[in-house]
Amino acid sequence: MTDAISTLGGGRPVSIHTDDAAKARLKTRYAAEMRFKWLGAGAVALAGFFLVLLLSTVVTQAWPALRMNYLMLPLDLSAAKVDPAKLDGFDFQGVINDALAAEFPDVTSRQDRRLLRGLISTGAGTFLRKDIAEDPGMLGTTVDYAVPLDDFADLYLKGLLADVGTDEAIATTVTPSGTTGDIELTFGDDAMLALARGHGATEGENGALTLTSGAASLLVALNGGTVKLTALAPGDGGTVVAKGLVIEALDSNAPAATGQAALRVIDTPESSRKISDKEIVWLDRLQSEGLTESRFNSIFFFTGASREPELAGVWGAVVGSFLTMIVTLAIAFPIGVSAAIYLEEFAPKNRLTTIIEVNINNLAAVPSIVFGLLGLAVFLNFFGLPRSAPVVGGMVLALMTLPIIIIASRASLRAVPPSIREAALGIGASKVQTVFHHVLPLAMPGIMTGTILGMAHALGETAPLLMIGMVAFIVDIPGGFTDPATILPVQIFMWADFPEPGFQQKTSAAILILLAFLVIMNAIAVILRKRFERRW
Repeated sequence: MTDAISTLGGGRPVSIHTDDAAKARLKTRYAAEMRFKWLGAGAVALAGFFLVLLLSTVVTQAWPALRMNYLMLPLDLSAAKVDPAKLDGFDFQGVINDALAAEFPDVTSRQDRRLLRGLISTGAGTFLRKDIAEDPGMLGTTVDYAVPLDDFADLYLKGLLADVGTDEAIATTVTPSGTTGDIELTFGDDAMLALARGHGATEGENGALTLTSGAASLLVALNGGTVKLTALAPGDGGTVVAKGLVIEALDSNAPAATGQAALRVIDTPESSRKISDKEIVWLDRLQSEGLTESRFNSIFFFTGASREPELAGVWGAVVGSFLTMIVTLAIAFPIGVSAAIYLEEFAPKNRLTTIIEVNINNLAAVPSIVFGLLGLAVFLNFFGLPRSAPVVGGMVLALMTLPIIIIASRASLRAVPPSIREAALGIGASKVQTVFHHVLPLAMPGIMTGTILGMAHALGETAPLLMIGMVAFIVDIPGGFTDPATILPVQIFMWADFPEPGFQQKTSAAILILLAFLVIMNAIAVILRKRFERRW
């Protein structure tokens, strides 16, 4: 076959592959290839952007959970207060409450004392009992003890309570008056009126602006004390006066002299907040006196589940996940690899084996909750195995992981060159010796990689375990394969459903731990592949 060739004025010949139309077609093809290249790079960049966005969001929300605020209190553990012979049943929480009350001697009413005790975690006494059991030398002395704060107090000190958005808005001169026992605070700027009206104040008697329970809170700090304004009365010359009965002293250091006052505005009404004005003032005072301390949150990493956010830990779920994965691996790996070896190397190619192979491939695409229904019907209802136990969870996840391991193992065995088998058989090796001495060692890196990836997939499953009861609230750390337990994905699912804001940070932190597990497992898969890989 020849191409049409022409000459231009007896010069260089021109063909259909080198004329201007061919060059235009070539240019168009290169442009299309470049566009495809940039589209691919853009897709990778977009996926990377969303991955970074996801991880940064999780890390940002999880970071506050890694630290926790404690209150340093001097606890009287002398023999007059604590009898070493009668520690069983002793009220250690009461010792902590007494030490806190000593820091606020002005808090005398029953309601305020109950509110003050609410700043301390309800599990503080349990931690004190445990520490005394580990160090009996604490008894008989007065010790400075770090007491965990309640979840809302902890979130407030971290600045994470969205409903306590504050404005350090105005610093005005306040003149306390000594008229008939009343306290008069005179603000020299009528901006107070506009400020009060802008935060929900209503017109009252004689032109007074009343800050009702549905309005903002105006807190005035002066000379180390804090008062709360609940009404403002216009005075002469545009001034604003707050008088006696409309002022609520929030601590013992009430204003006593003229000075510069810092006005703090909390927009959200007190009735709509999880923390009251008094608790805010008490926490600010403790923080200013250096009695609060932010520490590494060991409670989160080394305790079990709890209904109280500040006491909730992830260790029980970590242990439960580890025990469940051991059972899954012990069942799925030997059965899956054995099935793959038989189907790939020994099974005859007939209709029965074809049906088995098709069903294995189909099982890999079955929704995971179906395996949970199978575990509920067979393992729990028929065999009567313990509910919410790692042994049952591991068996269910092993059924779900088996198709993945079988498919990955068969692919690895199939990737071994036929020349390996032929050489082994040629020197007199039996079929079994050929498979186990030559083919299987070469396929083992791929088998291990597929197994670990299947285990990582099983670690992230939640639906099948919900069906067998592993969603139960488990406080104790599981000590064996038959003890009640939960796993990390289920724990994350439970915490995400709790309304307390403290669990939001705990949920994100638990997600980070789960991601760390998955990264470690994938890293192990890569290392094993590099370690055992053989080239031919």
